[in-house]
Amino acid sequence: MTEPLLSVRDLRVTFPTRQGEFQAVRGISFDLGRERLGVVGESGSGKSMTGRAILGLVRPPGRVEAERLDLGGKSILNLPDRQMRKIRGGRISMVMQDPKFSLNPVMPIGQQIIEAYRLHADVPRNRARQKALEMLEAVQIRDPERVMNAYPHEVSGGMGQRIMIAMMLAPDPQILIADEPTSALDVSVRTEVLNIMDGLVRDRGMGLIFISHDLNLVAQFCDRVLIMYAGRVVETLPARDLHQARHPYTRGLLDSLPRLDAPVDRLPVLQRQDSWREGDVLSPRADTELPGGL
Repeated sequence: MTEPLLSVRDLRVTFPTRQGEFQAVRGISFDLGRERLGVVGESGSGKSMTGRAILGLVRPPGRVEAERLDLGGKSILNLPDRQMRKIRGGRISMVMQDPKFSLNPVMPIGQQIIEAYRLHADVPRNRARQKALEMLEAVQIRDPERVMNAYPHEVSGGMGQRIMIAMMLAPDPQILIADEPTSALDVSVRTEVLNIMDGLVRDRGMGLIFISHDLNLVAQFCDRVLIMYAGRVVETLPARDLHQARHPYTRGLLDSLPRLDAPVDRLPVLQRQDSWREGDVLSPRADTELPGGL
């Protein structure tokens, strides 16, 4: 069995409130190989908080605990900030939802890519500039020389997201966490951005954690899927089998999707059950082979 790139066991993220402690993530476990792992659930289910906890971005009074949080066989749980900064971006990168809030509005795009790359690579500025141009070409941006001198407000949303992908992949990380990277984009450019990201991840043999609320998109794009509800994983299965899911929560999400081939007057409303918060995790059959050597 191939050693996973990332191994998570019993991950918990807790915040103090006036009503007591609130667990945003409640004991989730998974391994990530060289695969595309989808994490799906409603807003507030703990998807993004899981990604932030892995990257050490949960600040006090938030608290991150885990039985194990290993990257390449070494623990990264609650590392000091100085050590975590070397991992964040260098070995694990994250593409956020909207590039408008990720790019510095008063700094040229090229300067931002160069700065991000030189934080993790000891290279002269001219080599870093060449790397930035190469990455802009890799994400299929025309006239990269012009874009290097442009400011974020001068590019479209789709181009901004491709710039973010270029910036995050420049240091050659092992893992990319994509937090709903296409939800702020037009449908016409969504597939193009996903195909670019998919090609780069596959060519580099990386692991991808793809956070989304779009079930159909995850079924088409990912290899394996974790379904999250109320801070925990309720079902895990191959993405190709997502529409044959067994858990009532997953079935409720699927039934709530409008279908062009089966129009209805009124979509069903998801009827939640208290047992979903504490029930067992549904996993694929033992004879199902998962990608990434897992």
